[in-house]
Amino acid sequence: MRNNDKLGNLGELKLIKIIEETVYEKTGSHLIRDDSFFFSLDHNEKNILIFNSDMLVSTTDVPSQMKSYQIGRKAVLMNISDLIVKGVEPLGIFISLGLPKDMLLKNFRDLISGIIDYCKKLNIEYIGGDLNETKEIIINPTVFGIQDPSKLIYRTGIKAGDYLVANRKFGLTGVGFDILLSKNGNIKNFALYRRSINSILEPEDTGYESFILSENNLATASIDSSDGLAKSLIDLMYSNQNIGFEIEFNDQLIDEEAKNYSNKFKISLEDLVFNAGEEFIHLFTIDPKDYDTAKKLIRESNGQIYLIGKVISDGKIFFLSKGKKKELKYFGFEHFK
Repeated sequence: MRNNDKLGNLGELKLIKIIEETVYEKTGSHLIRDDSFFFSLDHNEKNILIFNSDMLVSTTDVPSQMKSYQIGRKAVLMNISDLIVKGVEPLGIFISLGLPKDMLLKNFRDLISGIIDYCKKLNIEYIGGDLNETKEIIINPTVFGIQDPSKLIYRTGIKAGDYLVANRKFGLTGVGFDILLSKNGNIKNFALYRRSINSILEPEDTGYESFILSENNLATASIDSSDGLAKSLIDLMYSNQNIGFEIEFNDQLIDEEAKNYSNKFKISLEDLVFNAGEEFIHLFTIDPKDYDTAKKLIRESNGQIYLIGKVISDGKIFFLSKGKKKELKYFGFEHFK
């Protein structure tokens, strides 16, 4: 990489690598690549502060059909999701807002209502933040919680043979984005795919299966799939050495609505499932001997999980479809690309 390279020629992963190298060069400390960040509150490390900051920028995160209330709601959801998959209950949030001066007061009120209503629903204390003028909507929340480190589910810890499990099926956001961005966004013409559209405009909660996994020390690693399934798998590979994944491309993985849309509009089902992003699905690995226990405990709490693959030692990602094994070539969403 040359200093006169433009960021658009590099991509998010290379830029993160530069940050990590610079921190190590100047401080001697290694950054831990994970969904959230961890800070010890006392010398005995009985309590760790876990926090996350995930920026929402209107040009990359907000389809034109999304209402102001929905924007505020999403800004909170996309931040707490990264804590929840660690097995951490969010306690508080503070938010910096960058807003254009021509924004209507009504839309501002709706945006704030979306933020506060969602915080209230999840019993998260809204603390405050900063307000500034920008050319587009930029919302930068920081959410935090406290957890015993022995209960945290990190990205690391995966071993070959572990099961790969998700708490929802994939494909809906792929359909939703295709309708909103590629089909002129005429929602009325796609009433049969309302769940897919809502998965973009009003995404579901991440789910709370992670709390059961955390409390019972069942998961070996965990991640929030928000940049696409393929990208999430790659992130797990970056955090764990000498592993890969073998995915079962079947009904356990794929939502039926995505299959129907793919057949009707002749769009790659693989692309809808692996490369969409914005799912906020909890993806985790677990030792096979613990899977039945986890499934039973989660069902008793009205949750659900789906076995979608296994960890291999190949260092690549494969998926099995109709008896054929293919190497995955998708890479999910990446900023600056």
